[in-house]
Formats: sequence, C-alpha cells, structure tokens
Amino acid sequence: MYIGVDVGGTFTDIAVNPGDGRELYLHKLPSTPDAPEKAVIDGLREILVENSLEAGQIRRLAHGTTVGTNALIQRKCGKVALITSEGFRDLLELARQTRPTVYDMHRDHPEPLVPRNLRIEVPQRRLADGTVHVPLASNAVADAAACIAEAGVDCVVVCFLHSYAFPEDEDRAAEILRANLPDSTVVLTSSSVYPEFREYERFSTAVLNAALITVLGSYLDRLMQATADMGIPAEIKISQSSGGLMSVRMAKKLPVRASLSGPAAGVQGALYRAAVAGIDNIITLDMGGTSADVALLENGVPVEVVARDLAGFPIRIPSFDVNAVGAGGGSIAWIDSDGLFKVGPRSAGAVPGPVCYNQGGTEPTVTDANVMLGRLNGSTLLGGRMPIRHDLSVEAIARLAGCLNMAPEDTALGIVQVACATMVKAIRSISVERGYAPSEFSLFVFGGAGALHAVDVARELGMGRIVVPPSPGILCAEGAMNAPLSIEFVATLLVPVSPEATGALARAISELDAKVSNWFASESVPRPQQKTTWTVAARYLRQNYELTLPIDIAASGGSLLEGIDSSFHNAHERNYGFCSPGEPVQLVNLSVKALGELPRPDLPVLPGSPRPDPGWHRDTLFWRGDSRMTPVYDRAELVAGQAISGPAIIEQMDATVLVFPGDECVVDNWGNIIVTLGATGA
Repeated sequence: MYIGVDVGGTFTDIAVNPGDGRELYLHKLPSTPDAPEKAVIDGLREILVENSLEAGQIRRLAHGTTVGTNALIQRKCGKVALITSEGFRDLLELARQTRPTVYDMHRDHPEPLVPRNLRIEVPQRRLADGTVHVPLASNAVADAAACIAEAGVDCVVVCFLHSYAFPEDEDRAAEILRANLPDSTVVLTSSSVYPEFREYERFSTAVLNAALITVLGSYLDRLMQATADMGIPAEIKISQSSGGLMSVRMAKKLPVRASLSGPAAGVQGALYRAAVAGIDNIITLDMGGTSADVALLENGVPVEVVARDLAGFPIRIPSFDVNAVGAGGGSIAWIDSDGLFKVGPRSAGAVPGPVCYNQGGTEPTVTDANVMLGRLNGSTLLGGRMPIRHDLSVEAIARLAGCLNMAPEDTALGIVQVACATMVKAIRSISVERGYAPSEFSLFVFGGAGALHAVDVARELGMGRIVVPPSPGILCAEGAMNAPLSIEFVATLLVPVSPEATGALARAISELDAKVSNWFASESVPRPQQKTTWTVAARYLRQNYELTLPIDIAASGGSLLEGIDSSFHNAHERNYGFCSPGEPVQLVNLSVKALGELPRPDLPVLPGSPRPDPGWHRDTLFWRGDSRMTPVYDRAELVAGQAISGPAIIEQMDATVLVFPGDECVVDNWGNIIVTLGATGA
C-alpha cells in the first residue's frame, strides 16, 4: 500500500493506493491544530478499518505538513540565538531597507525571530577571496556559549560573512559551541542550511530553519511513535517545498525545506495526473479552506524559484513557484472600516469553521455563501459524515446583507465573486504578467473548494477548458504519495563567463557531484532510479539579479561556457525584451537537483457501464435572478466517456463540481472531468 497524507489548516486529507491499480481509498477529516498528529492517526485508523486494510502492508507513507508554516505565522517556534561576525548583529533588522507595502507607511517587517540580546558578535572576518582579515576568537565563542546556556536556548545558528564559500570559521565556531552547550541545544551553521551569497537572505533562512528545528522535530517524533504503535513498518517521507520527498532524518535537520510542502504536493499531484491524461500546459488552482494556491506548468514542467517569503521573512530554498492568496472556503466576508466589502484573508479555519458547520462560527464565509446559493450541499458534507446547517448560513448572510443594504442572494453572489476575483488576480500575476496567455492553458482545479469556483475563474481569464481530477480535495495527499525523493545542492561561483572560468566550474561540478553521490548512498537509491538536473544562475556583470538556465555538464569546458553565454542572452531577451550580446556575463551559482525515483502505483482506470441518471435536483442560483432546478450526480457512479450538459452539480466526498448552464463536461478514462466552457454566461 502507498499512503499520502496532507495536513491543512482546515482538513487533513489521506489517500491510499493499494497498489493493484483498481481504485483509490480517500478520507478527509477536520484538522487538529493543537496536535496535528492526532488527525493523521485518527484518519489512518478510520480509513484502514473502513476498507479492511492492514497497517503492516503499508510500503510508503508520504506526508505534507503545514506545522512549520503555522508555527512561524503564530510565532510558536523554538528559542534561537545567533552568533555572527562583529558589525553584523543588526543585519536581521536592517534587512534590505525596502518596505513590505510601498503605500502603507505604518506596516513594517515583522520583528526578527532572534531578539537583540541573543544576537552575539564575536571577532571574526574573512574577505570575499577567503583571506583572513580578523581571526576567529575562540575564547569569545566560548564566552558566548556560557551566555546562551543561561538563556535556555533551543538552537544556536552561526552566521559569518562569506561562509557560503569559506565555511571553516563557521564549522570551528560550531565545534566550540557544541563542546560548551548542553546536548539538548542544537547548533547549526548557515553554510550547512543553504550556502549562497547575499548574507541577509542566508542569515534569514538559517534562522528560520533553527526556529523550526524543535517544533518539527517534536512533531515528527510524536508522529513516528504513533505510526509505530499502529504497526506501520514504512518510514515516513516528508514532502518538500520543491515537490520531492525527504527522509525524516533530513526533515529534522532541515525543516525549512518542508515549510511550503502542502502547495508543492498539490502541484506534484497535478503534474502526474495531467501527464497521464496527456495534458501539457496547465494552470493549477488549489482552493482549500484557508487559501488558494496557483501555479503554472508549461510543457509539463512547473516553474521553480529559490527566493520566497515565509511569514514575512525572506527564505532561500528551492520551491515550486506557487502564488498563495487568502481565498478559501473558510474565508470570512466582512466590511472594512472604510465601508468596503471584503472577503478574506481572515479565515474561520477548522475551528470554529464556517457558520453552517454549527461549531460556534458567526461570521459568514465563502462556504456559507455556496450553501445558501444551492451550489453546495445544504445537508451534509464529507459523504454524509459532516452535518450542515443551511439555515445558519442564511441567517449569517442575511445579517451581513442588512449592513450592506443588499438582498441576501446578491450578498452571497458577491461573496463568491470577490473570492474569485482574488484568485483571478493571483493567476494573472503568474501568467499574463510573465508573458503567458491563460487561454493557451487548461485550468486544473483541486482542493475542496476549487471545482466550485473554477468556471467563474476560467471565464474571467478567457480559459476554455477545466480539468477536475477524480479526487480534487485529496490531490495534495495523492501528490505526496507519488512524488520522488529529491534534494538540491548549490555552490556560489561569481566568475565571468570566460576561459578562466573553466577551472572554477569544473571544481564546483566535482564538489556537488560528490555531495549528490553521498546523498544517493545515504538514501539507498539504486542507480537506475538516480536522476540529476543541473542549472546555473547567471547575470550581466555588475547587475543584481540573475536568471536560471539548464546546462548539460557532459559538454566540454569550452562548449559548456559558450552554451551558457548564448542561453543567457536568449533568456534575457525572453524575460526583458532585450539582450546585450557584447556585455560580459557572470556565473553566480551552480545548482544540482538530485531525484531518487520511487515506484509509483498505477492510477485506476474508470470502467465503462450504463450511465446513471442524476440522483436528485437542487435549486441553484448561478447568476443574479437566474435560479434553476439543477440535477445532482454522484461522482462515484460516473463512467468513462459519460457526457453531461450544464447546468449540473457533481458531488463526491471531498469536493463538488459545478457545471454552469451552456457548458459541457465529459469523463475521461482516468476519471477526470473535462469541462468545456460555452458562450459567456449572464
């Protein structure tokens, strides 16, 4: 058996593939934010019992988690101290001296995770070429250790200038700290987390990693103990921000790599499903209970970045380029102090949840609007396991409508439209603003609420086709289950593209190749399952930002450099509309991504059989003043090749698909619902 688990802010999703290629078992239950492992273990027990499955048969347990992200957002993380070079104590506060929002003079960067009294300077300084300008003062490091021990710190991170290329001083300082601190205090170096130049981003990433060490480590220890008690023999694999998996050992050492694992697992699931269905160009829309995440995949390849923000802090880790906005099923509709009607980013979350959950929520949400409009089941969700109170949604929206002097139905439509506008803006930022035409892509929707809003979003963007996978609400869990092992290594070069760069590039390739080989060995990846992808980051000399280019390290030194030079000019032309072939090009970083391909269970093929009639009809409001009795289908009864004309509603345990009047949908062999949009609706 292969199992994928995704812990979200509202729900915990579980997907089980028995490995026989016949069907998937899916399960969804409310998350337990105070003890995330409880929902995971409860869900595993329930799905195993319901389907008569044995825990001992689990071959892989892949897990995507928001534990780290939530800990940083809520600042419920470990106590961190920082050891740094003299003169750099305040670097985390000085930052880049840019404002988070240009036009908001009152908003500032978040307070550093390390308070100033725990940021300790020691005499040490290397120049950019590695020359020792000020030797490391070992006695000062030992004195700092004594202060840190009294403060009861969970983790100490050592961040020195230019250590990305010359880590010797960081390593020596770490040795001294470990010798003078309790074993319970973790000691890290910035060069071991992500050795790239630009000291502020490197320091920030190292501090974020240090802050999560105890949080994620404690969680994983509890989870591993609980799964062992269940008799699960498989080692847990953790989903990374780059879409791949890593071992628990690696996750406990580098928890920052799992900080954006949930959205990345969704993209990984969409990538696999779309590839099997023969669809190359997709824009993904993952709408859950708290947020909506969008990403663009061209020719089956997701866009990747190394620079992101996490809880307001810059972070340098490889990750899928996922744009997240505060538009989810639990997003709250409210009136701002300026009288404007807004939806999100505040969310009702898992507790108390939308008003219709009847768990104490009083503010109307996107889910409540869909219940009132008849688009979402007004009696039960999760296959009948979660009762829904339609009347509570109506009352909550009526109260908001009174404040707006609007009809309740118009208010509910407005809630949905504002949420969809937020998602449209997010998709434009990764497509139109980068030169892509959304009309040339299919909208691949998942998450519990994605298929409910897909038509509104696609029509606004001029997209003509929507793809809804068989288990949209569980796709992140399915994506984690089908992901490969992966890791990335980077080396900073900062050399011009010239014959003199041949030696530096060759040395960097050799060093990174050795790291990759050691990683393959440590993860026991057989040679046939080993795969590497090499890239360089390059820029025009004296410029501040670089472009990432794929390279073939099998090419000889001279031809490799010529290829990089030519590729960079072409990439610059594509990205900025011009290039300067006469200008010198500088190699900034060399990176390698190593993949350990894991066995993937076959996806079930949908059988053909007599086409079912709709189970019942529901009064549904599609546009203002246009309410229709709409047939409701059970997705589990749909068969390959079945075509349905809108209006229609297709319900399943983890999601609801909405087909508007005038649109058509068909079910393909793998159970995907392909919706083709007709003429523009009302």
